[in-house]
Parts: sequence; C-alpha cells; structure tokens
Amino acid sequence: MSTAWVPEACTLPTAEQPLRVAEFDRLFARTLRSVRRTGPATIEVELAPDARPELDDLIARETRCCSFFAFTVTPGGSGLVLGVTVPAAQTAVLDAFAERLAR
Repeated sequence: MSTAWVPEACTLPTAEQPLRVAEFDRLFARTLRSVRRTGPATIEVELAPDARPELDDLIARETRCCSFFAFTVTPGGSGLVLGVTVPAAQTAVLDAFAERLAR
C-alpha cells in the first residue's frame, strides 16, 4: 500500500502512517460518491451521510499530525461534502490525495 500522499511534514510516526492511509481508504471505499477539484489547493469530496462519525474522527486526528490540512464538512446534496484545502506549498500532497481518491 502506497503512502505517497503522506507528506514529509506529517508528525504521525512512520509505522502508523500506512494504518491511517488504510483508514481513509476504507472510509472512502464505502462512502465516496464524487471528487471535484475546485482549485489548485482545494478539492471537494462528496460522501454518503453515514460517513460523518468516522470522518469527524479521522479528520480530527489527521489535523493533529498534518496541521497544514484544512478540512470542512458540510451537508451537500444527499450526503456530506468534505472540503480539503492545503497551502500552495503543499499542493503536491493534495494532488496525491486526490489521485488516491480517483482509484
């Protein structure tokens, strides 16, 4: 399992990074509806509404180790919209994250 989207700035211990990636993969495999790039440093991910508890937990933990990520969760359509924004210097991380979602 590739952790290419995990940035060097991440403070999560290296041994735990594949586990976190797997958590995101499982959540997205089960709840992902669409992905839309809204700008160079922003994507919107539409998820099923039942993703909320697991999503809230994951983004809270991800924000602690990769503080440059900015996450928003809003109602949208018939589910949730996860907004993911990074500083311009971290767009390569967002590119890799978006590419992983597209798989």
